[in-house]
Amino acid sequence: MSSSSRRFRPLLAALLVTGLGGTAAVAAGGGHSAIAPAAAVAATATFTDDFNGAAGSGVNSSKWRPETGDNVNNHEREYYTSGTHNAALDGQGHLVITARKDNPGGYKCWYGTCQYTSARLSTASTFTQKYGHFETRMKIPKGQGMWPAFWMLGNNIGSVGWPNSGEIDIMENVGFEPGAVHGTIHGPGYSGSNGIGAGYTLPGGAHFYDNFHTFAIDWSPNSIKWSVDGHVYETRTPSDLHGNRWVFDHPFYIIVNLAVGGYWPGDPNGSTPFPAKLVVDYVHVTTS
Repeated sequence: MSSSSRRFRPLLAALLVTGLGGTAAVAAGGGHSAIAPAAAVAATATFTDDFNGAAGSGVNSSKWRPETGDNVNNHEREYYTSGTHNAALDGQGHLVITARKDNPGGYKCWYGTCQYTSARLSTASTFTQKYGHFETRMKIPKGQGMWPAFWMLGNNIGSVGWPNSGEIDIMENVGFEPGAVHGTIHGPGYSGSNGIGAGYTLPGGAHFYDNFHTFAIDWSPNSIKWSVDGHVYETRTPSDLHGNRWVFDHPFYIIVNLAVGGYWPGDPNGSTPFPAKLVVDYVHVTTS
């Protein structure tokens, strides 16, 4: 979808993923190729945020809550803040998560005084769902060390811990791969660097930071399908787990964040532009 076409509505996106009047295209990038069925089912919207509001205002607190602090587990460099310094609406129907090279609160990170701030928002206390179509349209930032993500965690993480709760990464990008995104699942026996997933690469050497793109999963019992701009590029089922347990059978909640640095993307360097912005057009969830 071109950047001039501003919004996918939930049902339209679901129809595109399932292949309106035919089969969906299979994109390059690895994983299991998936042929989508020709018939689409009606979908009921269960979560919708189009980020309409005054410029500079915060997100809707009945839908999103900030998760604050640093992250030693991934060796990320940012401190996630609350308020509008790092997450605010732009007045044009977008949420902008901004990673800044600053530390106005004097925050302390695992490595000492924090060098960067950013934001991480979740629906852990406001919305969870088992199965359905989860979709966002966003424009990711550019630069070494940037790590934007749209992902989900099992709502039982407080009782069973990670990775037993399960994790579904709908979209992750690391700045040194501007033309690629990744979709991954994590669970017991297949977590961290052993997560099971695949990448999707834009054709023609295009970069994801140049335009808005739509990222989605279709999650049903014993199957998760990932798509970019309506093209299904990966399907995972219990048969991919080599005997490990499939833990994607209970409600999950949504997270959107912009990390700075970490084991996977590496740290920013002199070429990394700040402030860096993850611009989110919408987040939609349906039952289909």
